[in-house]
Parts: sequence; C-alpha cells; structure tokens
Amino acid sequence: MSRGTFVLRVLPPNPAGEDASRSAPVLDEVASAAAKLADLANVFLSGRASRRAAITVPGVAEVRRGEPAADGSHIDARYRALVEQMPAVVFMADLDEGTGEAYVSPQIEVALGFSQREWLEDPIRWYHRIHPDDKERWSVEAAEMLLSGGPLRSAYRVIARDGCVLWFHCQAAMIRRADGQPWFLHGVGIDITDLKRAEQALQEERNLVSTILETVGALVVVLDPNGCIVRFNRACERASGRHADAVKGLHLSDLFETPEETSRFKVIVDQWCAGTAASDQDGCWGTDRGDRRIVAWSGTVLRADDGRVEYIIATGNDVTERKRLERGLLEISVREQRRIGQDLHDGLGQHLTGTAFMSRVLQQRLEEHALPEAAAAGKIVRLVNEAIEKTRELSRGLVPVVSGADGLMASLQRFAGEVEDLFGVACRFDCDVPVLLDDVAAATHLFHIAQESVSNAIKHGRATRVLITLTSHGETGRLSVDDNGTGIGTVPSRDSGMGLHIMNYRASMLGGSLEVRKAPGGAPGTSVDCTFPMLARE
Repeated sequence: MSRGTFVLRVLPPNPAGEDASRSAPVLDEVASAAAKLADLANVFLSGRASRRAAITVPGVAEVRRGEPAADGSHIDARYRALVEQMPAVVFMADLDEGTGEAYVSPQIEVALGFSQREWLEDPIRWYHRIHPDDKERWSVEAAEMLLSGGPLRSAYRVIARDGCVLWFHCQAAMIRRADGQPWFLHGVGIDITDLKRAEQALQEERNLVSTILETVGALVVVLDPNGCIVRFNRACERASGRHADAVKGLHLSDLFETPEETSRFKVIVDQWCAGTAASDQDGCWGTDRGDRRIVAWSGTVLRADDGRVEYIIATGNDVTERKRLERGLLEISVREQRRIGQDLHDGLGQHLTGTAFMSRVLQQRLEEHALPEAAAAGKIVRLVNEAIEKTRELSRGLVPVVSGADGLMASLQRFAGEVEDLFGVACRFDCDVPVLLDDVAAATHLFHIAQESVSNAIKHGRATRVLITLTSHGETGRLSVDDNGTGIGTVPSRDSGMGLHIMNYRASMLGGSLEVRKAPGGAPGTSVDCTFPMLARE
C-alpha cells in the first residue's frame, strides 16, 4: 500500500446474517450515487506514516485499526466529523476482499427517512428507491463507470420513505490500487429537488412566454445591448418574408430600406437604451417579395440588477394597410379642400368682383346727379372689395400650393414675404437648385409643415429671423426651418403637442420623417427637418 493512504471501512451491522449473493448488488447500488467525494483523508495524511484503518459509525460496527490509536485517532475523528456534518449523503463501498462493506452518512435519514442501519441492512435498497423512469439510465451509467473506471456524474429521482419524489445530483468515483485493481467506491449525493422545481417553473414560464411570443399578432424582436437580433417571432417572419435564422445577429437597422432610415434606427436603438426615444417610430421594411411594409416601432429595455442593459424588446405593428387607408382619406380631403378653394376663387370671387363693379358704376351715376345716396354706394363698394380680399385669403389657405412642379417653391417664397409683412420678422426662403414636385398633395403637406414650423418659431420661440430651406439629393428631399428663437428645453416627443403631432403625421403620409432639435453648435433657436422621398417625374 502506498505511503500516506487512508481507507474508510465500515462493516455491516450483521455480517454473519447477510447472504453473500446479495453483496454484488451493493456495488451496483453504490455506483449510482450522486457526487464524487474527494479523498480527503489523503490530504490529512499527506507525508505521514502508512496506515490502514477501518472506522465504523458508533453503534453500527466495531472499530479496527492497523496501528496504535495514538498515531492517528485525532485525524480519524476529524475526518469522520467532516463527513458526517456535510449537508449531503456521503457513501463508500469497499471493492476488495469480497466483503461488500459499506458506509452511508447520517444525512440519509434527513433526506429519505431511512436510518443508517435500515439503509445498510438492505444492500439493494438504493436501486429499489430509484424512480422507475430513471432505473434504466442509472444501470447504463453505473455499468459505464465500472467498466471504464471514469467518474459518474448524473441526476436521478429517488422515492423517499413517505413517497415523495426527490432529485439527487450524484457523483461517484472508483479508486484503484497501485496495480490497477479496483479498491473502493466513494461519492456524494446532494438533494437538488428545490433547484429542479425552480428549473421546471422557469421552463414552464419560458414555454408560456415563447407561446405568446410566437402567436401574438404584433411584431416582436429581442435585441442584445448592441441592437443585434436575438429573437425574431413569427409575425416578423410573415411581415418581412425573412426567416429568423437569416436575420439572427443582424442589427435591427439593417432591415430598413433606405440609408437614412438605417441611420435613424441606429440612433433610435441608442435612444431606447437611454429611455429618450418617442413612443412610436415608423419605419419601412423591404421584404424578399419586393413589398414595402410600414411598421410603427416602440422599445422596452430589460436591465440587470446593476442597471446594465441586458435586452431590448422592440415591438412593432404593421400599419401598412392603415397608412394606405389614411393616405387615401387624406388625399380625398386634400382634393375636396382644393375644390372648395377653387370654387371660392373662381365662383364666389368672380361673383363678388362683378358685384363690386356694378356697385362702382352705381356710385358714379349717383355722384353725377349729386345725390346723397352716392356715399352709401361708395361704402357698398368698399365692403364688397373687402369681401373679395377675404375670399382670396380663404382660397389661398385652402389651396396654398398652386398646380405645377414648381408650385411648392413659389408658395414658400410668397409665404416668406407674407410672414415679413404680417409679423415684421426677417423670413427668407432659400432653394439653390429647383426642387420640382408633381404631386400637389405632397407639396401641400410640406407647405403646411413649413407653415406650422414658422408659426411655432414666432409665437412660442419669439424668433426674429427665420430661414426656410428646400433641397434635394438623389431620391431624397429635405425641407428645413431654422430660427434664432428661445429654442426648446428638451427634444419633444411625438405626443408633446397637437401641432407637432400633425406635422409628424403629415411627414409619415409622405413616407418621410420629421426631426425637431435644438440649433446646432449651442446657438439659440430650433431646427425642424423633414426628409421625404422624391418621386420620379414622368
């Protein structure tokens, strides 16, 4: 025997009464145990004289020692105390001499309700207490350990004395002599029932969440802290025409059509993490079928206990059909508005012009005859002319953009002049390169966005200078309104005011986006930028 080796051997309570044929199942029984117990005795005895000792649990068997007790009794006591105070079931079985000697720690009674004596009286009790559904797996794994000599690590269900089913995580190892022959088995079993129940509850919750995620009609994308896709539900697959595996690892912004939207949604993901993004953000998905889907997105951040972002839950609603219907209704409204405006100009306006002409003729005739009614006729002429001017103003309000590709430019130029005359502020319109729009409805939306922006700058920002700029670059146009007013305290959300809400709505009807921010460079004032697609001209 090698120097400094310690062996724990415990005799059965009634060795003479045991049937030798029942000793072999004990080895299989012990091999199924739950966890490897390191040979702690070798640590205690490292560098000491060689000894072989057999220690029994008091009241179960006798103590035999190969050397005087004074040599190592204190070490034996420490080792036994350590083993029996461990919050686990420790077991050991000797494989030499054919004795089938075994040991189990007192925790067996706490765990399964059997005393040490009861457990050791039946060498195959362990096998009988294993759950029927786990016995076959236990037999295979135990056989593999005995044949290969490798450790056994597994988890089994065990039926306690009261019928309760407990989970044990077991590790066992077979120790060999220097000549390679099996010496003894030892191991430890840890009750992991609470852990298994928690795992089961967590799995049930995961299954529920997964079912909801896959069956809900909303688009749900789970992102990592960098904005890359972790989960892509079925609604997303249907809307985008892409399989979840094909988009996993992509940044959310990679799913959008234009470079402007890609850049915008990179910023939006950062805003979600910071908690500053608006509640809804519209974006266009291009599908593999060539369709164009409009999705309204919002984001929720899941944080760890230390505040770190763990996941971002992006939820979206496919609003393509709703936007199409809204756009149709708005186009009808714009057409009716233009019709009413034209009727006012061409119908009522012309009628009033004729009335004013006839009233002027009547006034002249009365003046020729020096009749006092001439003054009243002159007053009628003035009132009719005022009605004509108001009719023209109403007509221009209903039809702010005249027909023609250059109608928006002309209307913005006229509007800038009217602002200077009415409010006494410096208002200028710049358009270095002509921006031609054949879509009168789109031009009307852009005019109203500029009109509302200038109104906010003057009424709320008390600006004295306003610059309206219209530009285009490739397939994208941009309308900007910059002022030198008091500015805004924080970047407004889409729901911060009716005017901004309507401006955002008009921008979305164009298939574009609206951004309101502080003036760059720390200068006073506000900048409003509306980007919109330039439709190809026929």
